[in-house]
Amino acid sequence: MSGTYQVIARKWRPQTFDDVVGQDHVVRTLKNAIARQRIAHAYLFVGPRGTGKTSTARIFAKALNCPGGPKADFDPADPVCQAIADGSHLDVIEIDGASNNGIDQIRDLRDTVRYAPAQGKFKVYIIDEVHQLSAQAFNALLKTLEEPPAHVKFIFATTEVQKVLPTIISRCQRFDLKPIPTELIVERLQKIAGAEKITVSAAALQSIARMADGGMRDAQSVFDQMISFCGAEITEADVLDVYGLVSAEKIAALAAALAAGDHQRLVAIVDECDAAGRDLYRLLVDVQANVRAALLDSIAHRGNSKALGAPMTTEQLTRLLDGLREGEGGVKHGLSEKINFEVTLLKAVEHSRARAIDSLIKEISAIAESLPDDGSKKNG
Repeated sequence: MSGTYQVIARKWRPQTFDDVVGQDHVVRTLKNAIARQRIAHAYLFVGPRGTGKTSTARIFAKALNCPGGPKADFDPADPVCQAIADGSHLDVIEIDGASNNGIDQIRDLRDTVRYAPAQGKFKVYIIDEVHQLSAQAFNALLKTLEEPPAHVKFIFATTEVQKVLPTIISRCQRFDLKPIPTELIVERLQKIAGAEKITVSAAALQSIARMADGGMRDAQSVFDQMISFCGAEITEADVLDVYGLVSAEKIAALAAALAAGDHQRLVAIVDECDAAGRDLYRLLVDVQANVRAALLDSIAHRGNSKALGAPMTTEQLTRLLDGLREGEGGVKHGLSEKINFEVTLLKAVEHSRARAIDSLIKEISAIAESLPDDGSKKNG
């Protein structure tokens, strides 16, 4: 083993289909396509950053070009698979759409597509961030996509599918990769911690996963930074301090103050968090997650929830969440983060306590209908 240091996100990059976390629907479909020999000529992987688009593309390329392939259960230690993993295989060509967005690169691709593969069964072109290709490059690519040689496979990856030409999308099999659930990120980080001999608390892992917003690579990069900062032992307090996060308990306390309409408590918690140098925009996002969980709880329990402490109706929680969402721009881009945050919280409380006009009209109508025509009370 060489002494070269590898960051965790690269060292623990998925090497086989079974390593891919949180994208079972994509893995199952690709495995079935290989087993049934129904391999399309072009694939489009869509999803947020760090969810496994390029990793899955490379794994698929290994499955196509491994000895005896195409097969889904290839040996990742095989020299061919190793070459694909480290980018040295002649028939798996990776193009970065962000830096190679010119027409020349796509013209080169169009010229080389015709030649047979040098080593494997297929020539596989992986184009990352395909939405960044110029219009001319897109049109040049389209010609090749319409009638590709049998030995060529295209795999495109993008975070912004709305910018990809519909004519390209219509020629691809599309796969949507989802943000990875927090519990799966925690599970993976626990496995990495065990292998790397790092002691890390469950609360610290939860905080790291929460911050990653569904991106495994982001979570691994944060974890890597925490190891550099703390060494072999990481606590929740370390993660909160380094990244300006607020503890789960304090987030819950803020959500409870919102539900109870306790203005003093709200302002006191914001003061504490601001004095400790916490990221108030991140706190707003985390509080929204708590309110949303309560909203789902109220829907499951016939329109009422006590998840935030005080009993609230579905309507109140919807209005509270809407009020918090409306203040996002002000907190993120406004001149005073703290003032905008306080105003957002206080407005959201008022918003949740105001009655929707249509529900009031319904109630008044129901009362009016129960009264006799002359307005006097009905007898017994």
